[in-house]
Amino acid sequence: MSPFPLGRPARLAVLASGRGSNLEALLRAFPPEDALGQVVLVISDRRGAPALQKAARAGVEAEYLPWPKGEGGRACFEEAAGQLLRERRIDLVLLAGFMRILSPQFVDQWAGRILNIHPSLLPAFPGLHAQRQALQAGVRETGCTVHFVDAGVDTGPIILQRRVPVLPGDTEETLSARILEQEHLAYPEAVRRVLRGEVQP
Repeated sequence: MSPFPLGRPARLAVLASGRGSNLEALLRAFPPEDALGQVVLVISDRRGAPALQKAARAGVEAEYLPWPKGEGGRACFEEAAGQLLRERRIDLVLLAGFMRILSPQFVDQWAGRILNIHPSLLPAFPGLHAQRQALQAGVRETGCTVHFVDAGVDTGPIILQRRVPVLPGDTEETLSARILEQEHLAYPEAVRRVLRGEVQP
């Protein structure tokens, strides 16, 4: 059963490892005065991630949590992240260019309340370098997918997809840029659908 709608603005957290372009789209879509939801926390596993700087400039709490090397690195990160998410009373977790695989235990704690965006039309081309995979496969179209996160890699229930053509002469860079434009539209729309209770895992 979906916990949404809440009857109040949802508290959103974004996990990002890199430049934060999807984070920017989410910050624009869910500003402090939004009645449906607000981005109140951004977490990154990389100290110098531009995503943290963008969050701070927007007046959103930005936290660096290290992912230590070695066997216990993931558990260490997830313990710290879980505590922070609980303390900030987060309702929905959004993975936006977060380049780590979370444990089944962590995902299970947030079942139905954690989303991801992926640059392909899942189930096609899961995992890394999805745009390169699409070019190598010779497909005529690809796109992006917003989905609920489960214990697998890019395997959770799909919320929505947006399609783009693969053009003659496309490179990984040109195709990635075209998909990214659609990601910036798809992710906020998918979050709205979840927060309204229109979709559930």
